[in-house]
Amino acid sequence: MSRAAAIRIVEVGPHDGLQNEAKALPPAARVALIEALAAAGLTIIADGSFASPAKVPQLAGTDEVLASLKSRAGLTLPVLLPNAMGLAAAQLAGARNIAIFAAASDSFSRANIGRGIEASLADDRLVVADALAAGLAVRGYSSCVRGCPFEGRVAVATVVRLASTLMDMGCSEVSLGDTIGVGTPDEAKALVRAIGSEIGIDRMALHFHDAYGQALADVLACLDLGIGTLDASVAGLGGCPYAPGASGNLAAEDLVYMLDGLGLPSWVDLEKLVAAGAMACRALGTQTRSRTAQALGKESACLKVG
Repeated sequence: MSRAAAIRIVEVGPHDGLQNEAKALPPAARVALIEALAAAGLTIIADGSFASPAKVPQLAGTDEVLASLKSRAGLTLPVLLPNAMGLAAAQLAGARNIAIFAAASDSFSRANIGRGIEASLADDRLVVADALAAGLAVRGYSSCVRGCPFEGRVAVATVVRLASTLMDMGCSEVSLGDTIGVGTPDEAKALVRAIGSEIGIDRMALHFHDAYGQALADVLACLDLGIGTLDASVAGLGGCPYAPGASGNLAAEDLVYMLDGLGLPSWVDLEKLVAAGAMACRALGTQTRSRTAQALGKESACLKVG
């Protein structure tokens, strides 16, 4: 199979990236970050979550962020929903694109949302049915696709069944999340092949974390299978608060640099993307985790502030 002609990047920094940071950014700062990411050429930017602010305080005020940005032309702002209450809140805020999630590990599912896989999927079915009836687009996320912090390695067959279930519900695509970043290139290719044979390569996205430094290598391996949608987080921000040891996501800057070198269009301006990452790091009082940003000399803008 040949590589896709172009790559669609889903920027998850304002959601997945911020949820595991020690400092919470107020809605206005998150709006400014999304505006900077959009100025860099990103058109699909995960806006936040309608999970309980008590569980994920970093994403409180997602309704305010969405209200500030929803009228912007050419920008898709998916929001993550945990349940029917989240759907109602998202619709009230004017969301047109939502995402639901399910874990490939029962232990992780219970740690994350207090319910096992089957109960989680039952909730998702209700949310997706109501969302589709309301004319909303739905993306599915599958977490722990290569390993779980509690159970260890996850069987490929388990992930295939989960991805197929999410598609059968009506999700437009499934994003495969290596939540603890344990996958290696050949494993990633085997997983993508197995799931692609069930739901189609064009209905899959990759969402790799970089705990073991494998995320970019895993993506490169899967490009040759025709993968065309990739999730990434500006400055490599993020992780998962319910996955001990999970580090940040694949850095969007590193991904764009590699894609540029491969001649694969992403229509993202690397210089502007690096600047957006620097802005995020200044606001968070942290350092960029993007090797590309560091190599371009931008790390000085991301030093911790006193």
